[in-house]
Amino acid sequence: MSREGEFSICQFFTDGSYEYVRRFVSAEDAVQIAAHYATSVGAKLGTTVRVIITDGGDCINWEWEFGKGITFPKQEEKANG
Repeated sequence: MSREGEFSICQFFTDGSYEYVRRFVSAEDAVQIAAHYATSVGAKLGTTVRVIITDGGDCINWEWEFGKGITFPKQEEKANG
């Protein structure tokens, strides 16, 4: 089980750069923050091309990509999960 304050949110840009927008937040906060960045002006224009949530082990728990939407977890994984 994940610990409180374990999650970080990172956004990636068209030039290959990235920034961690939050670090060490709760799972609930991470989902809300990631959804915000995945629907931001930058995400709509395409300057933000990827948003991820990572856990304390640096594993990706959620991913959004420009032009694709949520790419992880996949729909079938959510349905079985």
